[in-house]
Amino acid sequence: MESINIFKGYGKVIPDQLEDQTQTSNPKSPKPQKPIFSTLTISALICLTLVIGLLLAALIHESNSESPSLSNSNSAESAIKTICNVTRYPNSCFTSISSLNASPKPDPDAIFKLSLEISIAELSNVSSLLKTMNSDPATRDCVGQLEDALSRLNDSVSAMGEKALSQAKVNDIQTWISSAVTDQETCLDGLEEMGSTAVDKVKSKMKRSMEYTSNSLAIVANFKAILDKFHIPLH
Repeated sequence: MESINIFKGYGKVIPDQLEDQTQTSNPKSPKPQKPIFSTLTISALICLTLVIGLLLAALIHESNSESPSLSNSNSAESAIKTICNVTRYPNSCFTSISSLNASPKPDPDAIFKLSLEISIAELSNVSSLLKTMNSDPATRDCVGQLEDALSRLNDSVSAMGEKALSQAKVNDIQTWISSAVTDQETCLDGLEEMGSTAVDKVKSKMKRSMEYTSNSLAIVANFKAILDKFHIPLH
């Protein structure tokens, strides 16, 4: 019976005890305190968001305003294509220049200079070939004309090496390259008129030199517009 009374005792509620327990378990709740740092935290988050936004905007602006010379690793190739697109023979222009271009950055001056050097190299080969052929009057005249063309092209390369490249200087270079093109055409015309047996061979060999020189002429004729595309002034 004692065990029953013990369990019954746990189930019996004494009024005084109930009141005490009620007061103990339900004390008067204190008023919630307002977080001290809540306002400061929100302000800090807003400021941080604004700072991050400004940094991102600055990075985007810098990326968009980058000059073509700093845009990406393939920019030099793109620049060569852009420049060669003004020529009559864009494929030969791009192939010949891109195979020799060592700079990862686009440089219209350097690309144009390469175009001239390629023209000189190819024309020198033709001139050397003519010198080994039978020395008839037409061939000798042709050699003289090609030597004159080479001189004009070399003058153009020298002018490109000068620090000041004014519009007047560009005009001079255009005149010299145009003369080099005319010299090659005159050479072929003379061989044909004289009935030279070398005309077909020379014409075949001169095809590339004439294309390359034509490419150089087209580039210099559009040089100001090309520089404008790269946001580069004449210098």
